[in-house]
Amino acid sequence: MRVDLALIAGMIAPGSRVLDIGCGDGSLIDHLFRTKGCDARGIEIDMAAVTRAVAHGLPVMHGDADIDLAHYPDGAFDYVVLSRALQAVERPREVLGQMLRIGTRAVVSFPNFGHWLVRWQLLSTGRMPMTSTWDRAWYETPNIHPCTIRDFFILSEQEGYLVETWLAADDAGRRGPWRRFSWLANLLGEQGVFRLRRR
Repeated sequence: MRVDLALIAGMIAPGSRVLDIGCGDGSLIDHLFRTKGCDARGIEIDMAAVTRAVAHGLPVMHGDADIDLAHYPDGAFDYVVLSRALQAVERPREVLGQMLRIGTRAVVSFPNFGHWLVRWQLLSTGRMPMTSTWDRAWYETPNIHPCTIRDFFILSEQEGYLVETWLAADDAGRRGPWRRFSWLANLLGEQGVFRLRRR
């Protein structure tokens, strides 16, 4: 299972109702079902990934976060997860709003565009960065709304969301010791993982 998914799983209570948006092959859903007894299901835009997940007996359906979340009823889930896809949706602000309409809590992970290596590459080469996280050329990437950890804190505040817990980590999953210093996490964290609820 991908590192950020393991960090996300640690933020979800046993026995919860979970919707995983952009669930890929359903590995988080499978993990939550097996280890925490969650009623977990997912939606995924890539039909090949949906087919693989369903072939493994996982409750995954084809869907687009920018369009299909509007069809879910209010409060249908305890947690709604969006892992490493916030930067790829067309309307991230609206998607977050839908997540916190249909779920009590939202858990979001995203690659941090404020990481020092990204900044250094922009400064030193004047070109869009290429790192292990940002690993596609600018003209091929699905990432249309890159953000930083600081950006996400500001958006959460503007929208009236309470950040219940958060962490910054490197791509190997090592948590950074920066909880009291979000500016340092913004510089040194390769990814951010947040759990939110409405105030």
